[in-house]
Amino acid sequence: MDTFSAAVMLFLIMDPLGNLPVFLSILRHIDPKRRRKVMMRELLFSLGIMMAFLFAGQQILTFLNLRQEAVSIAGGIILFLIAIKMIFPGPGGVTGLAAGEEPFLVPMAIPMIAGPSILASLLLLANQAPGRMLDWSLALFLAWLASSVILMFYELFHKLLGERGLTAMERLMGMLLVMISVQMLLDGVHHYLDVAQP
Repeated sequence: MDTFSAAVMLFLIMDPLGNLPVFLSILRHIDPKRRRKVMMRELLFSLGIMMAFLFAGQQILTFLNLRQEAVSIAGGIILFLIAIKMIFPGPGGVTGLAAGEEPFLVPMAIPMIAGPSILASLLLLANQAPGRMLDWSLALFLAWLASSVILMFYELFHKLLGERGLTAMERLMGMLLVMISVQMLLDGVHHYLDVAQP
């Protein structure tokens, strides 16, 4: 996987358009002058957490004695399930924050931006090619930057696309993620069969 493909995959998993309605509901009760500062703080927190996980991921896999094929297959399954939820979203509430209360780390930085799915994907990238950490860091930064632009201008995107447009975009991202997840799963099975053959 090249840097651009990794960036696109990470961007799709971050799902900024899908998160827009949740972010709108969280920020609606915060003083308008504070909204951008809160958003920027949470975005920077999420970037720091994801970068830390990217560089610590290899040590975690070594400690757990996991093979690359297992991580690839598991990552493909997880991404597939996430993609299905994006295409066929279920009912659910947003947050448990009181009106006017500012989010701090939870729920915006974690798990809305730096969720379990993105952390699992970073683990997979770090395990697949430990020598390309600069590439993965760049891919993560590009995906985060694109997501940040969308989330920082959340009101504009919400007005332009509307609720139906946001739903359609999220489902389109889900379809793309299904294809990426299936490819990851097939790659993992292929590598496993190659290693298993005498």
